[in-house]
Amino acid sequence: MAYATYEQDGRPRIGEVRGETLLPLDVLVENGEGVRLDALLSATRLIDSAVQVDSVRLLPVVPNPSKVFCVGLNYREHVTESKRELPTYPVLFAKYADSLIGAYDDIVLPSESSQVDYEGELTVVIGHGGRRISEEDALDHVLGYTVANDITMRDFQYKTHQWMQGKAWDGSTPVGPYLVTPGEFDLDHAGIRTVLNGETVQESDLSMLIFSIPRLIATISTFTTLRPGDLILTGTPGGVGYRRDPQLFLKDGDEVIVEIDGVGAIRNLVRAD
Repeated sequence: MAYATYEQDGRPRIGEVRGETLLPLDVLVENGEGVRLDALLSATRLIDSAVQVDSVRLLPVVPNPSKVFCVGLNYREHVTESKRELPTYPVLFAKYADSLIGAYDDIVLPSESSQVDYEGELTVVIGHGGRRISEEDALDHVLGYTVANDITMRDFQYKTHQWMQGKAWDGSTPVGPYLVTPGEFDLDHAGIRTVLNGETVQESDLSMLIFSIPRLIATISTFTTLRPGDLILTGTPGGVGYRRDPQLFLKDGDEVIVEIDGVGAIRNLVRAD
């Protein structure tokens, strides 16, 4: 099953995806709280209010999560191209709800940065919160999965050994288009790719993750409570623009697509501020 969060009459709504149609659900999506799989499955489908996907603006699958975690260096080829040691503990950093944009929104290049980079990633959406979650139980806490592009301002990222100033820009991170519930795709082997102006610049599959999704959930929930609607961006494969020779950064007029088999694709135009 797949769900989309979309804007209608200035308010966010959740709809079940039926081909090119969205069937609105009678659930509230003002924030991440209460976004639970059982609530989605049991919600009434408002068939008489169905809308076409292309007639509405898709929002991030969770418009206002309490936490957005990101994982760096979680594919071996990205560790290699970054000339770093293989991590023994996940590299974690945060974004904010203000960082998120919809699956088809424009990526706006900030005037302050000349090194805006792409990073295609699988994203986990928490459905059942908890603290000190075991790896064995971790997948029971997952609402579903979606796609993200962890847009990064490299010239700001490397100003210090902390990364936040290059990662947490407002309105920079597309997430969507759909929330796909567990069991709907091959979580262990699905392909992931980033396509820039028709050229594949990143390609791998989810078997290449260094730290598994259960390991990430267990690690993060050790030090903080995960809540319904929280997001975990699980890391990007090799091929990022900063590590290419010559380097490749996003520019005005580009089109960048991130696709994960069985989950969906986000497609964003890039424009100058």
